[in-house]
Amino acid sequence: MATPESRGGEGGSPSPEAEGERLQKVLARVGVGSRRVCEDLIADGRVTVNGAVAVLGRRVDPGRDVVEVDGALVPVRPGLVTYLLNKPAGVVTTARDTHGRPTVVSLVPAEPRVFPVGRLDAATEGLLLLTNDGDLAHRLTHPSFGVRKEYLAEVEGTPTPGELRRLREGVELDDGVTAPARVSLVAPSLVRIAIHEGRNRQVRRMCTAIGHPVVRLVRTRIGPLADPSLAPGGWRVLTPEEVRSLAAAAGGSGSRG
Repeated sequence: MATPESRGGEGGSPSPEAEGERLQKVLARVGVGSRRVCEDLIADGRVTVNGAVAVLGRRVDPGRDVVEVDGALVPVRPGLVTYLLNKPAGVVTTARDTHGRPTVVSLVPAEPRVFPVGRLDAATEGLLLLTNDGDLAHRLTHPSFGVRKEYLAEVEGTPTPGELRRLREGVELDDGVTAPARVSLVAPSLVRIAIHEGRNRQVRRMCTAIGHPVVRLVRTRIGPLADPSLAPGGWRVLTPEEVRSLAAAAGGSGSRG
């Protein structure tokens, strides 16, 4: 005979925990690990659902519940996709362009519909994410989460050690002093710069501010992601592990389940 607990409470209405799919099955399906590994993660108290530590037997609604492993949210909602694109110069970071220029959205599959995460100006090349996961996009673009983007900047002339130090410590721009950056001189006239802010044309303006305007700019890394084998105009789908690494880079937060 069914008890009130097995029916989910008063009146026979099932509790949220009694509906949906088993948590370890959902985690295994999105690539966290084998079913056994996921069971061990739950048993060790490393998995939360909607902020509460999960227990074995917990069921979840992948379209509604927020699932985290070790503090990083895991994208379990069906239909989520994130592409990594190597944007060529001359392509604009919009869904459509009134001037008829090619857009980044035109370089990836039309379905499901995705949007770019942040912006690269038309002349800038390199790595760009496109996704239909709005929460992940917010985490990756908002400066409070501190996800670093790394660039290689070919500049006019060769910056001096003092000028490189100015970039590291922050330079005065028309919208305020930039946050400290990671900066190194790779070769004469070639500077590697990593920033976590998202100001418009920031790297170009920083280099101009120290007297070395950018000749060519390429984004080479987004948080933990880099892919030197991806050809200009090429794209690929991120693996679940890569999406989770991005979420972890965003201060232990990231994609809504």
